[in-house]
Amino acid sequence: MLKKYFEPGALFSYKAYRNLLISNVLTVIAMSAFPIALAVTVLDAGGSASTLGLILAARVLSGVLLAPVGGVWVDRLPRKMILIFSDGFRAVIGSIVIFIRPESISMWILGGIVVLMGVSDAFGGPAAGAIIPSLIPDHLLPSGNVIRGILLKGSHIAGPGVAGVIVVALGTHATYIATSVFFLLGAVLLIRIDEGPAVAPVDKENKFFHEIREGLRVVWYYKWIAAMILMASVQLMMVIGVENVLLPVITKRDFGTASVFATSAALFSLGGAISAVICIKAKVKNPGLVSVVVWGLFIFAPLVLAFPSSKELIFLAYFAAGFSVGPWEAFWATQVQREVPAAYQGRVFSIDYMGSLGLMPLGMALAGPMVNVFGEKELLIGVAVFHLLICGIVLLVPGVKEMKSTKPPYSPDNSSMGEHPQA
Repeated sequence: MLKKYFEPGALFSYKAYRNLLISNVLTVIAMSAFPIALAVTVLDAGGSASTLGLILAARVLSGVLLAPVGGVWVDRLPRKMILIFSDGFRAVIGSIVIFIRPESISMWILGGIVVLMGVSDAFGGPAAGAIIPSLIPDHLLPSGNVIRGILLKGSHIAGPGVAGVIVVALGTHATYIATSVFFLLGAVLLIRIDEGPAVAPVDKENKFFHEIREGLRVVWYYKWIAAMILMASVQLMMVIGVENVLLPVITKRDFGTASVFATSAALFSLGGAISAVICIKAKVKNPGLVSVVVWGLFIFAPLVLAFPSSKELIFLAYFAAGFSVGPWEAFWATQVQREVPAAYQGRVFSIDYMGSLGLMPLGMALAGPMVNVFGEKELLIGVAVFHLLICGIVLLVPGVKEMKSTKPPYSPDNSSMGEHPQA
């Protein structure tokens, strides 16, 4: 039955793609397990919601600030090499926590470790998105991106589950050891990937800051890309940032265990995986419209935290909220890879990472103070309403519903900061 998927010309017949998938699965399991262990470490050491928010924000902030740098190097160097370096670096940095005694844990040391983790994210994220068109032909990009998205969702499910089991059975130090091993195995698998010849840079001058500006011009040229990145940026700050901090705080306070936090995160990923599978089967005319409308389902997460009456209700709400991210996994990367010329994709994916997460550290850092000002329940209800409002506004931008521009492919000669080229 499965044999047909490995026949010549089929998706899994491409060995480099298979290796990338397995590497990504291991890496994402480690990446989703690490914050679980980190949150437990911080809270067990007496850290508050504000402390946890600042530490979680530190990783995102460092990744955001260095994302443009990472994007330039992804377009300059072999993307395989960037990925190997990123995973290897994560393995080394994550292992540092192993040597810290629980009774002498410093929040500053934990903050420094997650900052270095963010540095690797700034390089690895853009490289992972940009390398796929080099591994499989264009007609397989939709299925390749969706299957990768589904497997990564499954990895997000496994990560919190693995972390929860190891934390309960063996402690947080054992969880950090497991994540480092997974990162290292992911890097080793990438060594055998052949991504073909490097994409020739369009900018012959090769000036670093000029290349960063050129990446910004590309994003602005495709207005639908710019609008969706901006939408994600404000929503991740005001909605996801607050939810990420308050989920472990509320569930541990109300139910007395970290397992509710880990299970909710796993169920969220499961909902996303199911949603992505549905998107594979569906014939969607307007992928952007579907993505934004379904993205509105995320409001279940903050609303259930505002009224945490039972563990079962939280589990159900997070499973439903997970459906909101499935269409993004199915459509976003493929449309960007098809619309944007290959020589600019590293920078566009880095700006996507930077723009989407740029304000999230601020939201995470302010989560605690905002609770003190507005109240926990009121803040969570407010961010849910804000989420739906922004979803409605972004649909007014031309090209968003279709995730497609009517303009010719970008080049320095026709950029004109987003206007049509002269005839």
